[in-house]
Amino acid sequence: MSTTTQTAATAYSMTIDGVAVPAASTYPVIDPATCRVVGEAPDCTREQLDAAVAAARRAQPGWAVLPVADRRRYLRTIAEVIDANAGELARLVTLEQGKPLAAATGEVAGLGHWLRETAALDLPVTVNQDDAERRSITRHVPLGVVAAITPWNYPMGQLSFKLGPALLAGNTVIVKPSTFTPLSALRLGELLRDVLPAGVVNVVTGADGLGPWVTRHPGIDKISFTGSTRTGRDVMAGAGASLTRVTLELGGNDPAIVLPDVDVDQVAEQLFWGAFGNAGQICLATKRLYLHADVYDRIAARMVDLAERVTVGNGLDEGVLIGPISNRRQYDTVVDLLRDSRDRGHEILTGGLPEDEPDGLFLRPTLIGDPPENARIVQEEQFGPVLPLLRFHDVEDAVARANASEYGLGASVWSADPDAALAVAERLQAGTVWVNEIMHLSPLVPFGGLKQSGVGVESGQAGLLEFTERQTVTVRR
Repeated sequence: MSTTTQTAATAYSMTIDGVAVPAASTYPVIDPATCRVVGEAPDCTREQLDAAVAAARRAQPGWAVLPVADRRRYLRTIAEVIDANAGELARLVTLEQGKPLAAATGEVAGLGHWLRETAALDLPVTVNQDDAERRSITRHVPLGVVAAITPWNYPMGQLSFKLGPALLAGNTVIVKPSTFTPLSALRLGELLRDVLPAGVVNVVTGADGLGPWVTRHPGIDKISFTGSTRTGRDVMAGAGASLTRVTLELGGNDPAIVLPDVDVDQVAEQLFWGAFGNAGQICLATKRLYLHADVYDRIAARMVDLAERVTVGNGLDEGVLIGPISNRRQYDTVVDLLRDSRDRGHEILTGGLPEDEPDGLFLRPTLIGDPPENARIVQEEQFGPVLPLLRFHDVEDAVARANASEYGLGASVWSADPDAALAVAERLQAGTVWVNEIMHLSPLVPFGGLKQSGVGVESGQAGLLEFTERQTVTVRR
């Protein structure tokens, strides 16, 4: 066992009520680049979850009565702690998730940035009536205890949309990271023990049973979940027993539509990274690329060239731009889709199935040339480095095909004429549509999904208010 493995296996514990809480049993955390154990995470028991909920409930009234200005200062202090430990946190993200270290560093920095920007948001008070007869206002009050359930593709980044808004609104938080990527969240919990009042932020980790316990716990008032649509349905069903509030950011099968007037050299690389960043493991990544017939061949050739030249490997190695698939379960899902395309005779322009069983969970970026619209690789969210290129002749046809999905998370339109692109963008059924860019997010701008891609929004003031309840107070004069 390596020194890194020994340190990770013994150094991390859950944070409950401001103190370290070990577990009677642990489970292994696997580095997807090597398929080796890099740490052991505590496997939370029901009793320990109950203790975390109880601690959060005890701490919440005192946290809620703090002036908003004080809660803002706490968010900025958390950001400072993250900045001061960014190197350690980023390395943990790479070890447990696989992405290149530079990308992990940016992810950690992004969490600090999001906390600072969230701290500047306001909790509005609306005056409904103010006259000689009565004064009526509507304000936003905290919900209570929030469970922040984060996915494995961005272990730190996804906390950006949950931790800051929940705390600023006056809630206390229980962080439950993905089973696959718990180490960075555990370490963050350690770092915050001396920064926040006890019980304000608790971090629990566990195997597959912990998620359902959290979503069904009657002491939790709000669940903010990011993950697959299938799991999101289970979360909503579990929350229904107690009418627990939910925000769900779920799957996507995001289309991009490229009009015939684009500058191929200018957009090809953007389109490539819009699909293959983080090895395609981004909810808002392009999953279906609709190319007008006039530019199809040239863009396909340029993207093939990029795919064959990009460095794929261990995220800790210098020069690596694409890391492994984050876990064996997702690797097998993507390989199954690739095998289906091969068996059905789809044109594999580059990449494809691995020749040998890998030491790590690596796949080359794969481009599939013009598969039929009913192919699995078109209809299902691949969430990996595989992209179907789909030819169209008529914009009406492209819009209809793009909208023919149960998902509606994100989309993009590309054209030398922004007005023409905007006219197309406004017809796409997605919560966020970009013109001539993709995946640009801001702490000040809400985003969320339509159809099966989610419930509610995250970020911006609208995202902040998801962590509150409206209360109207009327005084008769």
